[in-house]
Amino acid sequence: MNGSRVVSLLIVALALAGSRAAAQDDRLSRRLESTTYAQVAAELDSARGAGLPLEPLIARALEGASKNATGARIVAAVHRLAADLATARRALGDASTTTELEAGASALRAGVDATALSELRRARPHYALTVPLAVLADLVARGVPADTAARFVVTLAPATDEQFVIFQRNVERDIALGAPPIAAAAVRMSAPSSGQNYDSPPGPSSSPTPPRRRP
Repeated sequence: MNGSRVVSLLIVALALAGSRAAAQDDRLSRRLESTTYAQVAAELDSARGAGLPLEPLIARALEGASKNATGARIVAAVHRLAADLATARRALGDASTTTELEAGASALRAGVDATALSELRRARPHYALTVPLAVLADLVARGVPADTAARFVVTLAPATDEQFVIFQRNVERDIALGAPPIAAAAVRMSAPSSGQNYDSPPGPSSSPTPPRRRP
């Protein structure tokens, strides 16, 4: 590729990046007062420099604006999310997708330790963790102790995304029927009523096959 071609591609890339940044600024500047906007923009700049995904942070700021939260609370919420995303990336690895990082941040916010995220990645190295992490956060939110929920989800790591969802729904139903959260999860771990084999590795024989992470 000749030099002029490289320069042209760089110009196009910079223009696209600028248009995306402008779109982000437009969304935020229309919804946030000037001081809050400047502080959120500074948080986004820091996140961009750290290689973190920006869209979840923008969405958090817009969510705060839609709820009429104070500027200080919006900035604090964006800062906390950025910190959680950074912790999730350290635990899950630099190749993690945005949805994995968001799910990991939700699990951390629920009270799950970062080491549990790393254990789950080691137990399920070639498949996406978005659904398992979402199930983990949901179990904790429903009252299963964080360390116990993490142990269950790591044990279920070979399951397909569909099996994780079935497990979560069964636990949710049992809790709604009056079972203590930890007992409901333990029972579904030992004797899943769905008929699914949670010990079978994901692959062509499983339906559906979990999506592979990007390299």
